[in-house]
Amino acid sequence: MNVQPDLNFIKAMKEAGGDTLKQCYQCATCSVACPLSTDGDPFPRREMILAQWGMKDKLMADPNVFLCHQCGDCSDACPRGAKPGDVLGAIRAYAYQHYGWPNGLAKLCSSAKNLPMLIGIPAVTIFVLWIISGGMHIPTGEQFAHVGFGHFFGHWDFRLLAKNVLFIDIIMLSAAGIAAFSLYKAISTMWKKMEENLGVGEVLYRPSASLFIKDFLWPSLKEIVGHDRFRECTVNNDRVKGHLPLMLAFIGLFIVTCYSAFTQDVIGIFIPSLHGPISMWNPVKLLANVSAVAMLVGIGILWMNRTKMEAEGKATNTFYDWFLIWMIAGVGVTGLAAELLRLVGIPSLAYVVYYLHLVSVMMLFFYLPYTKAAHIVFRTFAMAFERFRESAYVKDPLND
Repeated sequence: MNVQPDLNFIKAMKEAGGDTLKQCYQCATCSVACPLSTDGDPFPRREMILAQWGMKDKLMADPNVFLCHQCGDCSDACPRGAKPGDVLGAIRAYAYQHYGWPNGLAKLCSSAKNLPMLIGIPAVTIFVLWIISGGMHIPTGEQFAHVGFGHFFGHWDFRLLAKNVLFIDIIMLSAAGIAAFSLYKAISTMWKKMEENLGVGEVLYRPSASLFIKDFLWPSLKEIVGHDRFRECTVNNDRVKGHLPLMLAFIGLFIVTCYSAFTQDVIGIFIPSLHGPISMWNPVKLLANVSAVAMLVGIGILWMNRTKMEAEGKATNTFYDWFLIWMIAGVGVTGLAAELLRLVGIPSLAYVVYYLHLVSVMMLFFYLPYTKAAHIVFRTFAMAFERFRESAYVKDPLND
């Protein structure tokens, strides 16, 4: 077999945390240690070989790269200190850049030297729109107590759509729309490459959208929500304590956002009294506050866990790992701080913190496809593909 290594790929992996790759001498200890490895699919040993050979295309079409939960069992067992978990993390980081659209934005998210620009893009965007909106003023204490941040981008008397909502929708829906389109292109391309990589030719037949969701996507989502594979880890099983509350926090905040949008911006057209801050004793508000605390608890645990692993030499300090932690922490801290400042009635400081909160949220949406947050989507579809490749859609049951 003629192997054409991609040297730029190997260099990118080293920069993203896979610098111990060359220490691997293929003893297969990692595959023995990994609770997700099977006799017929011995990862991460196979992936370590492909990475050493610089076979980028094979790895970009390998669902096993995204099935890895980076629990640390393989890295802890490795007699050479090759840290297969970090290497696979580096491969995933490269994949998000490789599949990312637009490619320039994906590359921007790959290096710490671009951090000023990564913060500056949403910061300047929101600041300019704040100026254009005409709402850049600090309300009186009485006004602030009545409307909260509802007039951050100003106010008009058009009943069907509040001015504040219009500007927030322009910012957040645009950021989320670009992210969603990028992820759609990435997953579509990756799925096609994974099918080609099966080596069985054209698949026998394809499931309908409803059958795909029922047989492959939904079971994968249930497994992810239950953190089933995380619980199989031994060395770093404390990650469940961080990931689970973080995931539940995002689910809770999604419910709160949908409720707020519907009650204030749909029902609020007919019942104007629904505009303004939600009562602190409203069950949905309680859910919002509990979710915000869960977010900070979860990211705090992951922060301490990551710091501990790096101090013990079990993980490499990389921008790829820390950027997402910083963004989520920023969203949680600024969100809770803005609410506390509203409750104590300090509008000047509260508006500044709320602006920083909007910047943090936009960053989380806008950069999702190109950062570690992308694993939420990539891993889900990799797990769906794992089920798909073992199904009758790919394997002819008459030949078994």
